[in-house]
Amino acid sequence: MRHVIAIDQGTTGSTVLVLDEQLQVRGRGYKEFRQIYPKPGWVEHDPEDIWASVTAALAKAMEGIDAASVAAIGITNQRETAVIWDRKTGKAAHNAIVWQDRRTADRCAELKAQGKEARVKQLTGLTLDPYFSGTKVSWMLNNVPGMAAAARDGSLAFGTIDCYLLWRLTGGAVHATDVSNASRTLLLDLKELAWSDELLELLGVPRALLPNVVPSSGPVGTTKGVPGIRDGVPIAGLAGDQQSALFGQTCFAPGDAKCTYGTGAFILMNTGEWAVQSKSGLLTTVAWKLHTGELRYALEGSAFIAGAAVQWLRDGLGIIKSASEIEELARSVPESGGVIVVPAFAGLGAPHWRPDARAAITGVTRGTTKAHLARATLEGIALQNVDILRAMERDAGRPLTMLKVDGGAAANDLLMQFQSDVLGVEIARPELVESTALGAAFLAGLGTGVWKDLDTVKATWREQRRFKPTTDRAWVKEHLARWDAAVAKA
Repeated sequence: MRHVIAIDQGTTGSTVLVLDEQLQVRGRGYKEFRQIYPKPGWVEHDPEDIWASVTAALAKAMEGIDAASVAAIGITNQRETAVIWDRKTGKAAHNAIVWQDRRTADRCAELKAQGKEARVKQLTGLTLDPYFSGTKVSWMLNNVPGMAAAARDGSLAFGTIDCYLLWRLTGGAVHATDVSNASRTLLLDLKELAWSDELLELLGVPRALLPNVVPSSGPVGTTKGVPGIRDGVPIAGLAGDQQSALFGQTCFAPGDAKCTYGTGAFILMNTGEWAVQSKSGLLTTVAWKLHTGELRYALEGSAFIAGAAVQWLRDGLGIIKSASEIEELARSVPESGGVIVVPAFAGLGAPHWRPDARAAITGVTRGTTKAHLARATLEGIALQNVDILRAMERDAGRPLTMLKVDGGAAANDLLMQFQSDVLGVEIARPELVESTALGAAFLAGLGTGVWKDLDTVKATWREQRRFKPTTDRAWVKEHLARWDAAVAKA
């Protein structure tokens, strides 16, 4: 029996799954790591903490697994987080700047004021926002003493987390990133799938700093000196977490869409071999490029806060003691009692792109209870997604027929049913909701022959439950009108 290892390096912790050819999880490990907040709006990670969390999770997942049975390793990762390290020592030149970090908001505003955003969007499919890696790299080069000179002479390496982990797993032999992660940097020409000299000049990033851009599947290096893993295992899958989840949900056909409910909610729709430029405030991104040459693009919309809103109820307000309690509390009332929660704690993402927006609660009366607030918070998570998916339908020129869901909050039946009701489409939840890790495993297995083709992969995907719309559309229309009014106030 061959096994595939999936490393899912996330924002707050690292998960490692060991899967067999029938997609049975044979080993699992998870390790959290610390979050660093140097200033308000700044979020950093120590790359050594990330690496330590990966090796700890790997050791746990490999307990009882024959190391000789491991056929391939796939990596998926928090995408826009930027790391710069010394090529000789491997030591990070600065803490990683996390995708949530907002320190480059002023720089993005400057570039917009200079009229650069339209050209950047045309080349990259992205908007000028602190979310993406390019301005984070620029900030480090301009603010860390000696870094700019070292970057120009080639002694430093930049990468997103996939790239950093690949470098560590191969003992420093390979400096590469896949097209899906590269497409999130503000530095890649989306049509050429190559680093853009125009964008590098705009952001002041030396080419000597950059990794090679490779497909998402197929061997790019082999392990060397990794605790608990034999040397020579091919690393054959790389993808940003949301693209990996799209692949893990087997959304292989144009129009297929998925939503991952994690810290935020991330929706991607496969648009086939065409990079559809959004007119609705969405992002255009590479979905994947396979070792066979198949290239797929996607439209993406992100709501920055999803599961984090439940954490706020737990940690900020003390309404619940654990996140798992929210469904029972929310079910204790038949509806939200007119309360609307807009969970814009970190601004509004697509299709609004209002970093200055703040969370809002409307419709509160003397009769409002914590149960109404809990239900309205879950509804707010779902209502954000309606805005994104309606924009996707307009841009893609096709209606949504079904939405596949995954991530931690996808286990919440009340949330999933409400999502189906307000969208008016069926929601499919898989048996294995860790689709992000599954996508990395699929890519690595395809790249090494564990699974022979996409049809074989699709045949292994299994649905756990289907949610169907049950609510009167007039009620939905009224509810969406209250949501639009609340968003305007945020």
